[in-house]
Amino acid sequence: MAALPAKKFAFFPGCLIPVRYPQMEAAIRRTLPQLGIEIVDLDGFTCCPDPIYFKSYDKLAWLTVAARNLALAEEAGLNLFTICSGCTATLSETYQQLNANKILREQINERLARVGLEYRGTSTIRHVVTLIRDEVGLEAIGASVVRPLEGLKVAIHYGCHLLKPSHVMKVDDPDDPRILDDLVAAVGATPVRHGEWILCCGKACKDEEAPAQMMYDLLKSVAAVEADVLGVVCPSCFNEFDLGQVRLARQYEDESVKTPAVYFFQLLGLAQGLSLEEVGLHRHKVRAPALEKYAAAEV
Repeated sequence: MAALPAKKFAFFPGCLIPVRYPQMEAAIRRTLPQLGIEIVDLDGFTCCPDPIYFKSYDKLAWLTVAARNLALAEEAGLNLFTICSGCTATLSETYQQLNANKILREQINERLARVGLEYRGTSTIRHVVTLIRDEVGLEAIGASVVRPLEGLKVAIHYGCHLLKPSHVMKVDDPDDPRILDDLVAAVGATPVRHGEWILCCGKACKDEEAPAQMMYDLLKSVAAVEADVLGVVCPSCFNEFDLGQVRLARQYEDESVKTPAVYFFQLLGLAQGLSLEEVGLHRHKVRAPALEKYAAAEV
Protein backbone atom coordinates (compact mmCIF):
# COMPACT_ATOMS: atom_id res chain seq x y z
CA MET A 1 0.00 0.00 0.00
CA ALA A 2 1.36 3.43 -0.93
CA ALA A 3 1.98 5.76 2.00
CA LEU A 4 -0.87 8.15 2.68
CA PRO A 5 -0.11 11.86 3.20
CA ALA A 6 0.13 12.50 6.92
CA LYS A 7 -2.61 14.39 8.73
CA LYS A 8 -1.65 15.78 12.15
CA PHE A 9 -3.91 15.51 15.19
CA ALA A 10 -3.31 16.10 18.90
CA PHE A 11 -3.61 12.82 20.80
CA PHE A 12 -5.70 12.85 23.99
CA PRO A 13 -5.11 9.43 25.62
CA GLY A 14 -7.14 10.08 28.77
CA CYS A 15 -6.16 8.41 32.03
CA LEU A 16 -7.75 4.95 32.10
CA ILE A 17 -6.11 3.53 28.97
CA PRO A 18 -2.48 4.63 29.66
CA VAL A 19 -2.67 3.49 33.28
CA ARG A 20 -4.66 0.26 33.05
CA TYR A 21 -4.73 -0.76 29.39
CA PRO A 22 -1.51 0.43 27.71
CA GLN A 23 -2.01 -2.28 25.09
CA MET A 24 -4.85 -0.18 23.64
CA GLU A 25 -2.63 2.87 23.37
CA ALA A 26 0.10 0.73 21.79
CA ALA A 27 -2.39 -0.54 19.20
CA ILE A 28 -3.39 3.04 18.37
CA ARG A 29 0.22 4.17 18.01
CA ARG A 30 1.06 1.23 15.74
CA THR A 31 -1.99 1.36 13.48
CA LEU A 32 -2.75 5.04 12.86
CA PRO A 33 0.58 5.85 11.14
CA GLN A 34 -0.22 3.13 8.60
CA LEU A 35 -3.40 5.08 7.82
CA GLY A 36 -1.63 8.38 7.29
CA ILE A 37 -2.44 9.85 10.71
CA GLU A 38 0.43 11.65 12.44
CA ILE A 39 0.00 11.47 16.22
CA VAL A 40 1.11 14.60 18.08
CA ASP A 41 1.66 14.28 21.83
CA LEU A 42 1.11 17.43 23.88
CA ASP A 43 2.41 18.03 27.39
CA GLY A 44 -0.01 18.84 30.17
CA PHE A 45 -3.16 16.88 29.38
CA THR A 46 -5.02 15.64 32.46
CA CYS A 47 -8.09 13.46 33.04
CA CYS A 48 -10.92 14.62 30.74
CA PRO A 49 -12.53 14.59 33.52
CA ASP A 50 -15.08 11.81 34.11
CA PRO A 51 -18.44 12.55 32.39
CA ILE A 52 -20.59 11.03 35.14
CA TYR A 53 -19.40 11.36 38.73
CA PHE A 54 -17.14 14.44 38.47
CA LYS A 55 -19.72 16.24 36.34
CA SER A 56 -22.54 15.56 38.81
CA TYR A 57 -20.42 16.71 41.75
CA ASP A 58 -19.19 20.08 40.41
CA LYS A 59 -20.13 20.93 36.84
CA LEU A 60 -18.23 24.24 36.76
CA ALA A 61 -15.01 22.53 37.84
CA TRP A 62 -15.72 19.77 35.33
CA LEU A 63 -16.05 22.30 32.50
CA THR A 64 -12.91 24.14 33.63
CA VAL A 65 -10.70 21.06 33.59
CA ALA A 66 -12.06 19.97 30.21
CA ALA A 67 -11.66 23.48 28.77
CA ARG A 68 -8.06 23.53 29.98
CA ASN A 69 -7.35 20.36 28.01
CA LEU A 70 -8.95 21.84 24.91
CA ALA A 71 -7.01 25.09 25.35
CA LEU A 72 -3.74 23.13 25.17
CA ALA A 73 -4.74 21.73 21.77
CA GLU A 74 -5.74 25.22 20.66
CA GLU A 75 -2.33 26.58 21.65
CA ALA A 76 -0.74 23.94 19.44
CA GLY A 77 -3.07 24.82 16.58
CA LEU A 78 -4.34 21.26 16.28
CA ASN A 79 -7.63 19.43 16.30
CA LEU A 80 -7.82 16.64 18.85
CA PHE A 81 -8.75 12.97 18.87
CA THR A 82 -9.57 10.71 21.80
CA ILE A 83 -9.45 6.93 22.22
CA CYS A 84 -12.12 6.66 24.93
CA SER A 85 -15.85 7.23 24.54
CA GLY A 86 -16.11 8.93 27.95
CA CYS A 87 -13.33 11.38 27.11
CA THR A 88 -15.06 12.16 23.82
CA ALA A 89 -18.32 12.81 25.65
CA THR A 90 -16.75 15.20 28.17
CA LEU A 91 -14.70 17.21 25.68
CA SER A 92 -17.47 17.33 23.07
CA GLU A 93 -20.07 18.57 25.56
CA THR A 94 -17.66 21.19 26.87
CA TYR A 95 -16.93 22.37 23.34
CA GLN A 96 -20.63 22.65 22.57
CA GLN A 97 -21.66 24.38 25.79
CA LEU A 98 -18.84 26.92 25.88
CA ASN A 99 -19.19 27.80 22.19
CA ALA A 100 -22.93 28.33 22.63
CA ASN A 101 -22.85 30.27 25.90
CA LYS A 102 -20.67 33.39 25.97
CA ILE A 103 -21.33 34.11 29.65
CA LEU A 104 -20.35 30.58 30.67
CA ARG A 105 -17.25 30.75 28.47
CA GLU A 106 -16.17 34.00 30.14
CA GLN A 107 -16.72 32.44 33.55
CA ILE A 108 -14.53 29.47 32.63
CA ASN A 109 -11.86 31.71 31.12
CA GLU A 110 -11.64 33.69 34.35
CA ARG A 111 -10.56 30.46 35.99
CA LEU A 112 -8.22 29.44 33.18
CA ALA A 113 -6.49 32.82 33.33
CA ARG A 114 -4.98 31.74 36.65
CA VAL A 115 -2.87 29.21 34.74
CA GLY A 116 -2.26 31.42 31.73
CA LEU A 117 -4.72 29.76 29.38
CA GLU A 118 -7.79 30.82 27.42
CA TYR A 119 -10.46 28.69 25.80
CA ARG A 120 -11.34 30.00 22.32
CA GLY A 121 -13.28 27.09 20.84
CA THR A 122 -11.05 26.59 17.80
CA SER A 123 -10.04 22.92 18.16
CA THR A 124 -12.53 20.19 17.31
CA ILE A 125 -12.84 16.83 19.08
CA ARG A 126 -13.14 13.45 17.40
CA HIS A 127 -13.34 9.90 18.69
CA VAL A 128 -10.65 7.91 16.91
CA VAL A 129 -13.21 5.72 15.12
CA THR A 130 -14.78 8.79 13.48
CA LEU A 131 -11.30 10.09 12.72
CA ILE A 132 -10.39 7.06 10.62
CA ARG A 133 -13.84 6.75 9.08
CA ASP A 134 -13.95 10.39 7.95
CA GLU A 135 -10.29 11.32 7.44
CA VAL A 136 -9.01 7.99 6.11
CA GLY A 137 -12.08 6.19 4.77
CA LEU A 138 -13.15 2.57 4.77
CA GLU A 139 -11.48 1.79 1.44
CA ALA A 140 -8.08 3.02 2.63
CA ILE A 141 -8.48 1.16 5.93
CA GLY A 142 -9.14 -2.01 3.96
CA ALA A 143 -6.11 -1.31 1.77
CA SER A 144 -3.88 -1.29 4.89
CA VAL A 145 -4.88 -4.88 5.67
CA VAL A 146 -2.31 -7.58 4.85
CA ARG A 147 -3.87 -10.31 6.98
CA PRO A 148 -7.67 -10.21 6.54
CA LEU A 149 -9.59 -11.52 9.54
CA GLU A 150 -11.83 -13.64 7.35
CA GLY A 151 -14.23 -15.90 9.22
CA LEU A 152 -13.90 -14.02 12.53
CA LYS A 153 -17.32 -13.21 14.01
CA VAL A 154 -17.22 -9.98 16.00
CA ALA A 155 -20.18 -9.06 18.19
CA ILE A 156 -20.45 -5.28 18.19
CA HIS A 157 -20.79 -3.31 21.43
CA TYR A 158 -21.31 0.42 20.94
CA GLY A 159 -21.75 1.33 24.58
CA CYS A 160 -23.47 4.46 25.89
CA HIS A 161 -21.16 7.42 25.42
CA LEU A 162 -20.08 6.90 21.82
CA LEU A 163 -23.53 7.59 20.39
CA LYS A 164 -25.52 9.61 22.92
CA PRO A 165 -26.52 12.36 23.26
CA SER A 166 -26.40 12.30 19.48
CA HIS A 167 -26.56 16.10 19.08
CA VAL A 168 -23.34 16.34 21.09
CA MET A 169 -21.46 13.26 19.89
CA LYS A 170 -22.40 13.50 16.19
CA VAL A 171 -20.99 10.03 15.51
CA ASP A 172 -23.80 8.06 13.88
CA ASP A 173 -27.51 7.32 14.03
CA PRO A 174 -27.94 6.37 17.72
CA ASP A 175 -30.80 4.00 16.92
CA ASP A 176 -29.18 2.23 14.00
CA PRO A 177 -25.42 2.94 13.98
CA ARG A 178 -23.12 1.44 11.36
CA ILE A 179 -19.67 2.83 12.12
CA LEU A 180 -18.28 -0.10 14.14
CA ASP A 181 -19.95 -2.67 11.89
CA ASP A 182 -18.33 -1.02 8.85
CA LEU A 183 -14.89 -0.81 10.48
CA VAL A 184 -14.99 -4.47 11.49
CA ALA A 185 -15.97 -5.42 7.94
CA ALA A 186 -13.11 -3.28 6.59
CA VAL A 187 -10.54 -5.54 8.30
CA GLY A 188 -12.14 -8.64 6.78
CA ALA A 189 -14.09 -9.83 9.82
CA THR A 190 -17.84 -10.38 10.08
CA PRO A 191 -19.78 -8.00 12.35
CA VAL A 192 -22.75 -9.59 14.10
CA ARG A 193 -25.59 -7.96 15.99
CA HIS A 194 -26.91 -9.80 19.00
CA GLY A 195 -30.29 -9.25 20.63
CA GLU A 196 -28.99 -7.00 23.42
CA TRP A 197 -26.53 -4.97 21.31
CA ILE A 198 -27.95 -1.66 22.56
CA LEU A 199 -27.65 -2.56 26.26
CA CYS A 200 -25.25 -0.66 28.56
CA CYS A 201 -22.33 -2.61 30.08
CA GLY A 202 -23.52 -1.49 33.52
CA LYS A 203 -20.29 0.24 34.57
CA ALA A 204 -21.91 3.48 35.71
CA CYS A 205 -24.75 1.91 37.69
CA LYS A 206 -24.48 2.28 41.46
CA ASP A 207 -27.02 -0.41 42.23
CA GLU A 208 -25.27 -3.57 43.44
CA GLU A 209 -27.32 -6.08 41.46
CA ALA A 210 -28.28 -4.29 38.24
CA PRO A 211 -24.83 -4.15 36.56
CA ALA A 212 -24.19 -7.88 36.91
CA GLN A 213 -27.64 -8.77 35.58
CA MET A 214 -27.27 -6.34 32.67
CA MET A 215 -23.90 -7.74 31.71
CA TYR A 216 -25.09 -11.31 32.10
CA ASP A 217 -28.06 -10.69 29.81
CA LEU A 218 -25.82 -9.02 27.25
CA LEU A 219 -23.18 -11.75 27.28
CA LYS A 220 -25.79 -14.50 27.00
CA SER A 221 -27.07 -12.69 23.94
CA VAL A 222 -23.52 -12.57 22.52
CA ALA A 223 -23.05 -16.29 23.19
CA ALA A 224 -26.33 -17.02 21.39
CA VAL A 225 -24.95 -15.66 18.09
CA GLU A 226 -21.74 -17.68 18.57
CA ALA A 227 -19.45 -14.68 18.25
CA ASP A 228 -15.70 -15.30 18.51
CA VAL A 229 -14.99 -11.97 20.20
CA LEU A 230 -16.83 -8.94 21.54
CA GLY A 231 -15.61 -5.76 19.83
CA VAL A 232 -15.44 -2.59 21.96
CA VAL A 233 -14.07 0.95 21.66
CA CYS A 234 -14.40 2.04 25.30
CA PRO A 235 -11.95 1.08 28.10
CA SER A 236 -14.68 1.13 30.75
CA CYS A 237 -16.75 -1.32 28.74
CA PHE A 238 -13.64 -3.43 28.20
CA ASN A 239 -13.03 -3.53 31.94
CA GLU A 240 -16.56 -4.80 32.54
CA PHE A 241 -16.30 -7.45 29.85
CA ASP A 242 -12.75 -8.66 30.54
CA LEU A 243 -12.13 -8.92 34.26
CA GLY A 244 -15.88 -8.62 34.86
CA GLN A 245 -16.60 -11.77 32.86
CA VAL A 246 -14.35 -13.80 35.14
CA ARG A 247 -16.34 -12.65 38.17
CA LEU A 248 -19.65 -13.08 36.37
CA ALA A 249 -18.94 -16.67 35.33
CA ARG A 250 -18.30 -17.52 38.97
CA GLN A 251 -21.34 -15.64 40.24
CA TYR A 252 -23.76 -17.31 37.81
CA GLU A 253 -21.82 -20.57 37.54
CA ASP A 254 -22.06 -20.27 33.78
CA GLU A 255 -18.91 -20.57 31.66
CA SER A 256 -20.83 -19.79 28.46
CA VAL A 257 -20.64 -16.06 29.17
CA LYS A 258 -16.91 -15.92 28.45
CA THR A 259 -16.61 -14.19 25.07
CA PRO A 260 -13.23 -12.37 24.83
CA ALA A 261 -13.48 -8.59 24.65
CA VAL A 262 -11.16 -6.92 22.14
CA TYR A 263 -10.51 -3.22 21.47
CA PHE A 264 -11.14 -2.53 17.78
CA PHE A 265 -7.63 -1.22 17.11
CA GLN A 266 -6.17 -4.48 18.33
CA LEU A 267 -8.14 -6.20 15.56
CA LEU A 268 -6.93 -3.57 13.09
CA GLY A 269 -3.34 -4.16 14.21
CA LEU A 270 -3.63 -7.91 13.67
CA ALA A 271 -5.09 -7.29 10.23
CA GLN A 272 -2.21 -4.94 9.44
CA GLY A 273 0.29 -7.68 10.28
CA LEU A 274 1.13 -7.06 13.94
CA SER A 275 1.59 -9.91 16.43
CA LEU A 276 -0.64 -10.79 19.38
CA GLU A 277 2.00 -9.33 21.70
CA GLU A 278 2.39 -6.12 19.69
CA VAL A 279 -1.32 -5.36 20.08
CA GLY A 280 -1.31 -6.58 23.70
CA LEU A 281 -3.83 -9.40 23.51
CA HIS A 282 -1.68 -11.45 25.88
CA ARG A 283 -2.56 -8.95 28.64
CA HIS A 284 -6.28 -9.76 28.66
CA LYS A 285 -7.90 -11.79 31.44
CA VAL A 286 -10.15 -13.61 28.98
CA ARG A 287 -7.93 -14.83 26.15
CA ALA A 288 -9.05 -14.97 22.53
CA PRO A 289 -7.88 -18.27 21.00
CA ALA A 290 -9.87 -17.52 17.84
CA LEU A 291 -7.34 -14.77 17.03
CA GLU A 292 -4.25 -16.95 17.35
CA LYS A 293 -4.60 -18.44 13.86
CA TYR A 294 -4.62 -14.96 12.33
CA ALA A 295 -1.51 -13.94 14.22
CA ALA A 296 0.23 -17.10 13.02
CA ALA A 297 -0.67 -16.52 9.37
CA GLU A 298 2.07 -15.32 7.03
CA VAL A 299 1.86 -11.74 5.76
